[in-house]
Amino acid sequence: MSERAHPVRGYFLVAAASFCYGASATLGKAAFRGIVGSGASASIDPLILAQARATISFLILAPILFAFRRKELSRFATKDVLRCMLIGILGLAGSNFFYYYSIEKTTVATAIIVQYTAPIWVLLYMVLRGLQTTSRRKAFSVALAVLGCAMVIGLLRVGMKTPFISISGFKGNPAGVGAALIAAFTFSFYSVYGQIQVRRYDRWYVVLFAMMGAAALWIIVNPPWKIIAAHYNAEQWLFLLVFSLVSMLIPLSLYFAGLQYLDATRAVITACLEPVFAILFAATFVGETLGVMQVFGIVFVLSATVMVQIPEKDHMLAPTEIAPVD
Repeated sequence: MSERAHPVRGYFLVAAASFCYGASATLGKAAFRGIVGSGASASIDPLILAQARATISFLILAPILFAFRRKELSRFATKDVLRCMLIGILGLAGSNFFYYYSIEKTTVATAIIVQYTAPIWVLLYMVLRGLQTTSRRKAFSVALAVLGCAMVIGLLRVGMKTPFISISGFKGNPAGVGAALIAAFTFSFYSVYGQIQVRRYDRWYVVLFAMMGAAALWIIVNPPWKIIAAHYNAEQWLFLLVFSLVSMLIPLSLYFAGLQYLDATRAVITACLEPVFAILFAATFVGETLGVMQVFGIVFVLSATVMVQIPEKDHMLAPTEIAPVD
């Protein structure tokens, strides 16, 4: 029996990956609030979280691939390794840092919903490049996503009286919302450019070299001696190890396994469970609350994300079939 004959297994695997990604957002928020560890340096900076998840994941994955999948490594030329590292430098590192920075400055809901507009930006890029055609449904999806984001960050208020939609004044943290938007853009780059490399090479090595690029960038930005000077205790280092596994290695493995049983469109639509899990975890464990308008805004953004992924007249939207690596 073929792998594609077990779609339920694929849905379960992708849902489990989304569960891990959603949990990692709340873990990050807990780290920023100083819930992890004790002492004056109990809180962990967003840069350290982004650096740790890429570096630790690379150090764990590299020896595993070298031991079991060494043949694929011979297909990589130096220029191809550098291309994959560029994905990590401009895409993975940027999306990770700005996403967690946004979580620190705003809320999990705001950060993840604004970042989840990435498929919309990819779609706009593909249309502007002439690689895809526009349609009423695509245009409506973009408008719905923008409206939903404006509601989530508190910029718009929807009421029953005319003019029905009004500007209520921005109440969020501008730096946090801006960071989430940059995270969406950098992840869009990661998705478009990364997909090109994944079609040419073993996807695990593309991920590995992307992690290596991100780790190399963070060593320059935040050298090891600065990390040592932070005097993290054993409990915090254990947290960083667990965080790296939960936020990157485990969900990546689950998601790629799910792709063996599902096409990319179904997988990415199932991955829309990630914001749901993240928001539920944040409400349960770190006390974040949502207003009625924010709930509607979240529904609008997720609806737009699903709509833009569904093929039209049997034309697949491969470049926009992405699931955030948060």
